[in-house]
Order: sequence, then C-alpha cells, then structure tokens
Amino acid sequence: MTAASQSIFNWSPETPSHLFYQTGGRRPFIARAEGVYIWDHQGRRFLDGSSGAMVSNIGHGNTRVLDAMRAQMNTTTFGYRLHFENEPAERLASALSSLSPKGLDRVFFASGGSEAVESCIKLARQYAIAKGETKRTQVISRFPSYHGSTFGALAVTGYGPLNDPFAPMIREMPKIPAPTAYLDRDNLSDEARGHRYADMLRDKIEEIGAENALAFIMEPIGGASTGALVAPDSYYQRVRDICDDYGVLLIYDEVMTGVGRTGTFLAAEHWNQSPDIIALSKGLGAGYIPLGAMIARRDIVEAVVASGGFMHGYTYAGNPLACAAGLAVIREIFDADLMTNTARIGALLKSRLEGLMAEFPFIGDVRGKGLLLAFEIVGNRETMAPLPKEQNAFAKLVEYAYEEQLIVYSRRTRGGYEGDHFLVCPPMVTDETHVDEIIDKLTKSLRRLTAELKLPVNG
Repeated sequence: MTAASQSIFNWSPETPSHLFYQTGGRRPFIARAEGVYIWDHQGRRFLDGSSGAMVSNIGHGNTRVLDAMRAQMNTTTFGYRLHFENEPAERLASALSSLSPKGLDRVFFASGGSEAVESCIKLARQYAIAKGETKRTQVISRFPSYHGSTFGALAVTGYGPLNDPFAPMIREMPKIPAPTAYLDRDNLSDEARGHRYADMLRDKIEEIGAENALAFIMEPIGGASTGALVAPDSYYQRVRDICDDYGVLLIYDEVMTGVGRTGTFLAAEHWNQSPDIIALSKGLGAGYIPLGAMIARRDIVEAVVASGGFMHGYTYAGNPLACAAGLAVIREIFDADLMTNTARIGALLKSRLEGLMAEFPFIGDVRGKGLLLAFEIVGNRETMAPLPKEQNAFAKLVEYAYEEQLIVYSRRTRGGYEGDHFLVCPPMVTDETHVDEIIDKLTKSLRRLTAELKLPVNG
C-alpha cells in the first residue's frame, strides 16, 4: 500500500465526521452489544428500551444467529437471483409461508421496510392489470401513518414533516383517519367505534369510485406515527369485509409488528385476520442484516407471473447471507419460546407503564400489545389536548432517558407536528429485572421533564 492510499484509511474517533443523517447531532461510538444492552466506547451501558428502531427483536449478539451467518459466509455471500437459486432463500420462504395465513404462500425478498411496502403496492397494481382492471390505481391508507421513506411509500404515508417537503413531487394517495378511538369523547361502545372508523374506508372507496380503488394498506398495530395504536377489535373484520365487498386488496404493513414483536408471529393473528399481502422487515433481520419480505396470496402471484412476470426487483432480493440470518432469527424465536416471553413480559411492562399514570397525570394513554408499547403525554388527560408543541416534550424526554442510559423512541402523535408519544419496545429477551430498570430510569426521566416544563405531578 502506498503512502497516498494509506492516508485514505487513516481514521480515529477524533477525525471529523463525514456522515450525515437527519440532524447534525452526535452520539457516542458503539463499542459492543449483548442481549438488551449496548456499551459505548467510554464503557457506559445503555438499556436498549426500543430495540433500536423496533428492530433488534431477539436482542444483540445472539451467537446462534452469528454462527449461522458465519457458516453461510463460508459458502457464498451473494448469488444473483436471475443466475442462481439459493437454499437459504428457499428455506426462509418456506418457513414464512408456513407461518402465514392459509393461501399466503408466495414470498418476495427485499432489504428493508420501504422496499417491502413498495413491492406490495407494485404487486397489487400488476394484479389489477392482469385482471383487466386497469383503472384501479388508488391505494388508500390512514392518517397518521408511516409506511416508509421512498417516494412510493411516502405516497401512502401520512406524517407531515416527512410528506410536506416532497408533496409537489408525489402523487398523493387518499387517506382516512387512523382509528384513534382513545381520543374520542362520545357515548359509543368500543364495538361501535371500531365500525365507525372502518366505515370511513367504505365512504372513501365510494368517494373515489370503486373502479379506481386498488388496495387499502394499514398497520394492524400502529408504529412510529401513532405510537402502538390498537384499534377496537371490531375494526379488523369490518375492514376485511369492506375490502371484499369492493374487490380491494388488503395489505398489512407488519414491518414493525411482525416476527413476534406483539406476542404472535404476525399481529394479524390477534384478530384471526388474513390480509391479501403482507410486508415484513425490521424483526426479520433483527438488526443482524438488512432484510425484508413481501408475502402474498398464491393466486395473486400466479396471475401476475402468467401475465408476463413481476416487473420489479432489487439487487439483494433473496440474498443468501441475509436469508440465512433471517432463518436463524426465526429459529431462535421458536427454540427460546420468545413469543411466550414477549406476551408475558409485555403484559408486565404495560402494567408498570400504566402505574406511572398515578404519579404523572400528564400521561394520557398507555397502549400496545406484547413488546410494542407506547405512552402518550398530554396537556390535559380529560380532553387529551396535547402539550404545546413548542415545549418539544417528545425530544426532551428522550434526551433525559438517554442521560439515564435508557434508549426510548419518540415521535409526534398528531400527524407529525404536535403531540408526544414514546415507544417502549425492548427486545423479546427482556426479563423482569430489565422491566424494573426501564421503569426506574423512565421515572427519573419523567421527573426531570416535570421539573423543566412545570408539569403537574401527584405525591
């Protein structure tokens, strides 16, 4: 290596950064990670209370997953799908098919959630074309919602700060309100509320014309945009029935909810639902490698393939190393019975979060299933009016928790510009002592927020 080329690789932690992401802020360098903990280069230990971005479902540093990846590396790390088939991709597709609702047994791989969502939308469109229903172009989604950051995924996302800068460049898709029944102040039963929100889908289909409606995409449990929002139980089957009435495909975005995060492999299982197409990512690669997947009904795929093929693809679709990692992740979930643990520890953590409401009356709601949980803070618990957005509570509490060496994840609740919710979603290997630690650190952080913003407190 020449002196000139050597200079390319000279680097130390003191070297000015050339990276940029959303902001110009800096964080410490990560040194290592194991289980629910991450250590920085100064030796501080952080509890990963959000699994990164709800990704590290089975925890960090799992030796069985790493061993499976090493074994695959000794064979091959890449083989382009148009040139070769590979065993890890076939095995993973078979496993996902067996874990999906009956009839959803065709799998297409991607490298992340946005790619998986775009794959779902494109498959739905090509299916309509294959059936001669060429007017079907409108994909209905909800507001607020988050389905990815690429232009196609942004068209069905409903989150102001992400959408607004690109609005002139995107073909906006129709939206209906997310089922935020917890904000309603009416005399309806939960069942009636669920039907009311679902019927908004019927109204939207009628408004745009049933012949133009292609699909409805929804997260079965809300993610970043709505903070673990769970609709009334009656919502789910009503949505399925409406889609069937109008020949509209139902797409479940399970990028965040899937692969055990809510205590079942797919969140759809909580309501015995069978969507037409499913998007997976995040927990599928579990932080070990980028990986996503689309799972679709056999008849949809067969119609598209028969009409000329699926006009879509990614370079790393079905990558053997990624699929070997994904298969090992799923095997670990079952071998260690992590979904049972998720349901049990999730119920405990949710109860402990609800317990914080006694001391902090500005916590307006705690929601979620399994270890996809969130709490929302408000200016008034009775009216659920948000705190003044200028207080930036959603950012401040995350920073206080970080100083306590607890990582949580926050977003604006009410469409992106106001409201404050916090996702508390530790890995599926979390135990009771970790729950104690999370609640202790979170309590200290909430007390700091209380003092700074002069929020009400009990006791």
